Amino acid sequence: MPKSPANTARSKRAGSQLTPDAIIDASLRIAARGSEDAFTVRRLGEELGADPTAIYRHFRDKDELLLSVADRTLGEVLDSIPEGLDWKGRIRALADGSLAVALKYPVVGSAMASRTTRRPNEFRVVELILGAVMEAGLEGAEAALHYRMVADSLLAYVGQQAAYFLFDAEARAADESAWTREYRLVDPRALPNITRLSAELAEVTDEQIFEATVGALISAIEKRAETLRGPKRPR
Repeated sequence: MPKSPANTARSKRAGSQLTPDAIIDASLRIAARGSEDAFTVRRLGEELGADPTAIYRHFRDKDELLLSVADRTLGEVLDSIPEGLDWKGRIRALADGSLAVALKYPVVGSAMASRTTRRPNEFRVVELILGAVMEAGLEGAEAALHYRMVADSLLAYVGQQAAYFLFDAEARAADESAWTREYRLVDPRALPNITRLSAELAEVTDEQIFEATVGALISAIEKRAETLRGPKRPR
């Protein structure tokens, strides 16, 4: 059924009143509901009550929208980090905030595991990590390398968790029960190590994995800084 003149006028008014921030807000609302179509113009048009094509007045394509939305989520991460932390505290807070925001907007977190936004909040995250590794005692190429180690490791972990969060409950339950079912039924002669540690494998939690991962990153930075400083001389 064709639109009435009144409906057409309302759509045009809504479209003309759109701003980039309003579109990003709508994408995040959709993403927070667990939807995977937060970046389709059709779904955004429905959310905004506007002609979907109006979105292209503000974003060149879906990818530009995704990068802009992702950069907004990085701003949320940064806002969650308290002032006055030492370098270890800043890395831990960044890790905690990154995971929380990725699970809040899983479609964004999963998409950004292998992307770079090239926008202001990403630059602020890079500055934060570089400042942390330099405060730990690394400089130059070592600081750059360990920044990448931290950033890429966190992106990989939180992206994996976000992608998993998008699976339906039945699929997640099947995966999570594997340690107490399929892995305990393997042939002990062919897979003796799995058999020996089957109980321990089933008891490992996501929280333990995350804590161990972040701790390992911090330890690697500390150890490298100590190596570069050399052994302490006796007084």
